[in-house]
This record gives sequence, structure tokens and C-alpha cells, in this order.
Amino acid sequence: MKPYILVVDDEPDIRDLVRDILQDENYEVDIAEDGNAARISVQTRRPDLILLDIWMPDIDGISLLKEFVESGLTSPVVMISGHGNVETAVEATRLGAYDFIEKPLSLGKLLMTVQRVLDSAGHSKDSQFSGKQSSSSAYTPIGKSVVMQNFREQVKRVAGFDNWVMFCGESGTGKELYARYLHSNCKNTQGPFVNVRVSSIIEDNPEELLFGSEKDGHVETGFLEQADGGILFLNDIADLDLSTQAKLLDVFITRSLKRIGGHERKEIDIRIVAGTRVDLQEAIKAGRFRDDLFYRLNEIPLYISPLREHREDIPDFVHHFVDLFVNEANLPYRKFSMAAQNWLRNYNWPGNVLELRNLVQRLLMMGDGNEISVAEVEAAVMLQSPSQGFEMPADFSLPLRQARERFEKTYLEYHLQEAGGNVGMVAKQAGMERTHLYRKFRALDIDPKKTK
Repeated sequence: MKPYILVVDDEPDIRDLVRDILQDENYEVDIAEDGNAARISVQTRRPDLILLDIWMPDIDGISLLKEFVESGLTSPVVMISGHGNVETAVEATRLGAYDFIEKPLSLGKLLMTVQRVLDSAGHSKDSQFSGKQSSSSAYTPIGKSVVMQNFREQVKRVAGFDNWVMFCGESGTGKELYARYLHSNCKNTQGPFVNVRVSSIIEDNPEELLFGSEKDGHVETGFLEQADGGILFLNDIADLDLSTQAKLLDVFITRSLKRIGGHERKEIDIRIVAGTRVDLQEAIKAGRFRDDLFYRLNEIPLYISPLREHREDIPDFVHHFVDLFVNEANLPYRKFSMAAQNWLRNYNWPGNVLELRNLVQRLLMMGDGNEISVAEVEAAVMLQSPSQGFEMPADFSLPLRQARERFEKTYLEYHLQEAGGNVGMVAKQAGMERTHLYRKFRALDIDPKKTK
């Protein structure tokens, strides 16, 4: 089951924005506009985490926090504090709140705090492909082909050592899944697994999020420190800027870090697992990646084959995703005809397993009838993959504003599809801050979750 988060905030824009961001990160989210709605929500279902605003029209967040604590509610609470309310938020932590996040919200800090709280409470997000909670077998990759069998054995063999690992592969091949599979087979499988998608933090302050911070006596632990004693998975490692790369290299060499604003170094013991969809040696030649960092990260490179190189596994993936969406998302069961499965086996899959997952979800959600035909699959693939037949809209009879909105909608939908639903990658491509991008999605009626 996905971790379930309740967002309590009286500002609709912030409430909806936080919900969209968390849902995009594969959390289940409910929202409440005031204290009374929050009370009803927690009575209906206990959240795994509550994000609670301090100032609301009917009751302040501090008083509501006291109510929750006195009622015996055990859900961890993170306070959302407006500017100038830091002292109040710090007081809330003394009353039982786990932490606080200051407005205006930093996307990276929000996601980091949510992940830290849920990890400490024993909750974790579903795997991108398996849809299961972390356990010794939860992240076992699917597939009976020789390619998949050999790769699973490689990962299991490497897991028995302490060397750093670099997963290389195209977008959508499942680098996070394999990193978690490695972790589940490690000697210290009980150690933390901290997943950092670099593309999702580069718009904020990546150094503060990675190394942590100290300010006015308040300590914020970063991803590196959270991974102490376990694995830090840095996906999309090539997206890090050169300055942060240099600071990371120093941590890796000294096996210690200094929080931003801090004065003392802290020793850490972590195993680094990196993921990249680009050729880092080409990035080195282009001056975008440090060669000394590359050689440290690349102790054991493992290449993930694209789906087109093990097509015989496609029916297994299809059946798995059908079961996943029927059992966990309550989508209607539909059977792929043999002809449709054969068509899928012969398609090139530029978006790899993630594209196949999206396609299955779309066909179950949008189609009719018990059986999925070849024609329906072909139509869905054309809709899902704009690069297969993409045309830019051009209607010069429209007013400029409407023409611009039509272009923006097509532009963003195209890049969402190309990125496999990764909003961070779209933000980077479009040159927009992710918060602004989510607002643009809402204004243009674009649902990024439909491409996940």
C-alpha cells in the first residue's frame, strides 16, 4: 500500500499544489481545508503522516496538534509555518510535532522531510514497477529471459560486497527498482535505503538537501546523513552541477560531511549506488561531469538492457501490471488478446518498461470491453508516444493568448511523455521551477499522473 498523507491547509493553491506534488511522487493524499475537516478525515482513516498548517480560520494548528496528541493519534505531524512563525513551529515540535516546513515551500525540503518521517515510521513508497513494500523479495525484477536471469544474478553477486555500483540504462528501464533489489540482498539489508532523484532537487538548494543544514540551533539532516549505515541511491547523477559534484567528492574521500551553516564534520558510513541515463564519459568530455567523481562512482558498472533486448519478457510484464492496477488501483480487469500481446512484443519501446506500464494503465482506465484488441493498443501507443506521430498545432485564426495556451499545452504534454511522467525532467527541459510548472499544469488542465 502507498503511504497515506493528509494535507491540512486553508490556502487552496498551496493545498492543491502539495497534493499534486506528493501524488506525483507516488503517495496517496487527502486534503482538508480546516480543523473540522481534518478531524473528520483522521476519524475516517488514520494517516501515515499529517502536514498541518499553523494558521487556519476555525482553529490554529498548535491547538489541533494538542487535540490529536491527547486523543491518542499516533500519526507523525509536520507543521507548515508561514514566514515569521518559526518560533511557533519550534514550540510545536516540543509538543509532539515531528518537524516543521517554512513557507514559501521548498519542493526539495518538502519531499526530503516527508521521506525522512515515513522512513523513520516504517513506511516507504511503492516500487516503480513492483508495487510492493520493501522486503527480501518485494523488489525482485520480473522476467524469465536469459538477459533478466543473468542480470539478477549479477546484482545479487555484487550485493554481497561493499563496492559502489553504477546502474546505467535508458530512461524507464527501472534503475531504482534494481537499486532496491541490490539493497534487499545486501548483508546489511536492515540499513536505510535513501532514494534521491537528483532531477527533483536541482531546482531547490541541492547542497542543503544533500548535506543538511544548521540554522539558529535547528538541525536539518540531509540525504547523506539519513543514509548513514546503508545505501544512498543517487539517480540521474549527471544532473548535479559541478559545484555540488565537488562537495560530494570531498564527502566520498573523507567519509565525513559538514552541514551547511555548521562547523563540525560528522563521520558517515554509506554505500553509494548511482544511476544514469546518459553517457557520463561524454558528459566529462563536454565539461559537465567531473572525471574524478566518475571513477569513484564507477567501481562496478551494471548495464540495464532496454526492453527491446528482452522482448520475450513483455507478456510477463503485461500480466504483472494488469494484476497490479486491478488489485491496488481498483481498475477494471481487461485481458490482452494474443494478437495484442504479439504486437506489444514487436514494438520498439523507446520508453522501456515505464512506457509499457503507462500503456497498460491507460488501456485499463480508458478502454471498454473485456478484451484489449490490436487496434486499441496501436491507438493508445500513438496517443501515449507523441514522437511516433507528433505534429505541432498551428491555427493562425486564434487570438494570440489561445494560440499560446494551445502551444504550451502541446509542448508540456510532449515533454511529459518523453520524460515518462518525470516532472523534474520536464521542469529542467522547460527552464521552469517545479512549483510554477505545477501551476501551469493546472491552468492548462494537464494531469501529469496520467503519464506515470
